[in-house]
Amino acid sequence: MSLEMIFVLIMIIAMLVGLLFEVARPDMVIFSVLVVFLITGLLTPEEALKGFSNQGMLTIALLFIVAGAVQKHGMIDQMMNNWLNKSKTIRGSMLRFFLPSSLFSAFLNNTPIVVTFTPIIKKWCEERGIAPSKFLIPLSYVTILGGTFTLMGTSTNLVVHGMLLDYGLEGFTLFQLAVVGVPIALVGFIYLFTVGIRILPEHLGFREQVMADSREYIAEMTVQRDFAYLNQSVEQAGLRELKGLYLIEIIRGKERISPVRSTTVVQPGDRLVFTGLISTIADLQKIKGLTLETGSELELEDLKDGNTQLVEAVVSDQSSLLTKSIKQSQFRSVFDAGVLAVHRNNERIMSKVGDIVLRPGDTLLLLTGPDFIQKYKQSSDFYVVSSLDTPSTLRENRAKGWFTISLLLVMILSVSFGLFSMFKAMLLAVFILLVTKIISPEEAKKYVQFHVLLLIASAFGVGAAMTKTGLASWIANGLLTVGEPLGLVVILLLVYLLTNVFTELITNSAAAVLMLPIGLEMAEALQVPYMGFAVVIAIGASASFITPIGYQTNLIVYGPGGYRFKDYVKVGTPLSILVMIVTVVIVRMVWF
Repeated sequence: MSLEMIFVLIMIIAMLVGLLFEVARPDMVIFSVLVVFLITGLLTPEEALKGFSNQGMLTIALLFIVAGAVQKHGMIDQMMNNWLNKSKTIRGSMLRFFLPSSLFSAFLNNTPIVVTFTPIIKKWCEERGIAPSKFLIPLSYVTILGGTFTLMGTSTNLVVHGMLLDYGLEGFTLFQLAVVGVPIALVGFIYLFTVGIRILPEHLGFREQVMADSREYIAEMTVQRDFAYLNQSVEQAGLRELKGLYLIEIIRGKERISPVRSTTVVQPGDRLVFTGLISTIADLQKIKGLTLETGSELELEDLKDGNTQLVEAVVSDQSSLLTKSIKQSQFRSVFDAGVLAVHRNNERIMSKVGDIVLRPGDTLLLLTGPDFIQKYKQSSDFYVVSSLDTPSTLRENRAKGWFTISLLLVMILSVSFGLFSMFKAMLLAVFILLVTKIISPEEAKKYVQFHVLLLIASAFGVGAAMTKTGLASWIANGLLTVGEPLGLVVILLLVYLLTNVFTELITNSAAAVLMLPIGLEMAEALQVPYMGFAVVIAIGASASFITPIGYQTNLIVYGPGGYRFKDYVKVGTPLSILVMIVTVVIVRMVWF
């Protein structure tokens, strides 16, 4: 091994450790490694930045905009609601729900699909007394499987396609991956409908747990005339910086003041509503002039009025809130929302809300203003998973919704018949959406998840360093030494397993970028078609079922479904093994 190769190997191991222990956001970890390669002269600026102009990555950026435009008009939500309500049995409902969602995810980014459908499923389950946990992991899994049907179904497929083009090879056609995608989806459906539904837990969702234990979350105190800080601000009265408690609302006669600002004046007769560590309320009782309302009938649902609502949000793996406490991130000021409670791994974190350092997958119950969901549903900091009533303006714009869906279908057909490449079709679609003013340039910018693009583009540079220094070739030879005596099927299994482990530990796109150079080296050494290895890597990088952190959709349903980490291991491991076997068998039969 050369010194350069050893250095690249050490940096990649450091990168994997950094990603595993969440030292920083994944895109920043991988970008940092790329910067090191550039500064040390291992990569020229052209090699390091090649990923930023890669066709696959730019296609993903355009797809974000098209998917955002389709979601904007609420047509899919309404169609799914009407379709679901016709079902009578649980299995019938699953079929009605999961068939369309897997088909949608073949043509749209699956992250917004899961964000959109999670509250619809939860509401439907609550109305029928069914545990949402029976539906939400399957929702994530079927959208992952549906994404393997087409080239545009998941960012992983586009990344592998873009890399193949970069190497001067032929990329995937639109439906080429369906040869494997459709059979693994069928196997996945059968498994989820028979074994999966039995071993899925029956948990209450986070919001339902909170509602069931309302008294543990809120307490009410009345301001008497002998309170020392009458007619002074909340801050002057010392009600802003309380140990473990947070003043969320003041009820004054028929008026409700929420969110409570530090400048709000306290008046006699005010009912102060607190949340947080209600066990510490005794400290407040010691203050003269504040009395605890022991017979209070106030419940969490009562906090919702015309000006406030309860919202559930899941912290994303790309959030700027990570590694900071809620207080340090100035959550209340930045988002104009108060955090009532935080759940992690289906357990409420019993500490002062302000001191909690957020992690990916944490579920927040927020008290917010009426426009919060509309304002932050495209945020990269968290996924808002509360129902959004279709605004009247969107109901009036039904024609625009149908136009957007029709445009997407026309573009898919144009790619299918070879009239355009995927990149050109999506570029034309975005151009038409902007010219017809269906979306504004500001909206288009908001739909693009720049952190995902930075991660992918940086990973391209890391992949280039592996190829340039010969590290990819060295790893490929190592795998061949183990697998060659046992035959091609074992080699394919090893490649799939390694890709899948990377996906569970880091992210799907980064796993694909790291593994493709190795796969291509192996194909060359064995003198077999490279396409079989490319397909195995694309599917292996997408098929993340065993942990909530491997794939964004698993993370989104983690809190709302009230799941524990082990639920993913229990339900996802058999599915992962089935998908691996089916993929390798089909690839062996079709491409070799």
